[in-house]
Amino acid sequence: MTRPTSQSDESRGVSPEFPPTRWSLVGQAGDQQTRVAAEALETLCRAYWYPLYAFLRRSGNSPHDAQDWVQSFFEYLLENRVVGKARREKGRFRSFLLATMKHFISSEQRRLGAQKRGGGRVLISLDEVNSEQRYACEPAAAHTPETLYELSWARTVLARAAASLEQEFVTSGKQSVFARLQPYLQSGRDGPSYAATAAALGKSEDAIKSGVQRLRQRFQQLLRAQIAETVESLAEVEDELQHLRQVLTD
Repeated sequence: MTRPTSQSDESRGVSPEFPPTRWSLVGQAGDQQTRVAAEALETLCRAYWYPLYAFLRRSGNSPHDAQDWVQSFFEYLLENRVVGKARREKGRFRSFLLATMKHFISSEQRRLGAQKRGGGRVLISLDEVNSEQRYACEPAAAHTPETLYELSWARTVLARAAASLEQEFVTSGKQSVFARLQPYLQSGRDGPSYAATAAALGKSEDAIKSGVQRLRQRFQQLLRAQIAETVESLAEVEDELQHLRQVLTD
């Protein structure tokens, strides 16, 4: 059953067939902080905190300060009525997140000066060691804070889609099959031959080729699903996919 098209839907260009996503749930809260909207925003923040961390590190913040700022920013998002203001911001979730954090930090620096941020509260657990290990692998000088944010966002989306795909194989008891087929997801990478994979799995080469094709198709579906969580319409999904590909090829 599809939900009826409302006047607000039409003004935003939302397709009546496009199901509610976490980002649209955030916006539908209006000026009231609802539990559903807050939970949707928290889920998005948990998924995409690393791009913010990478942005702050590339901007010159120490590992501790970068984590402190991200934590304080999430506290600000989740405890204030930013949910209701989100839809008045232009852009997708990734754009909203970065623009809002920049404004938040600028305001906090003016208001608090050298006072400690966040009051020691932890609303979302961040892996400080892992985040810094990831950041250490980033290109040293190839990106500005903004372009590194975009690259980290794109990689995060890909990684979450791949993790969802792997979980489907695990659930169906085919984790070993996924381990053999996963290298074929990475285009342009030299991987095992179809013959070698067929021999390892006890299947024909044609079966492996068909399996790889289905794997890639399912990955694309899950990739679109990941992106759909952060936009409001089918058209925006395609725009974000195009942007993601551009970011990864630059």
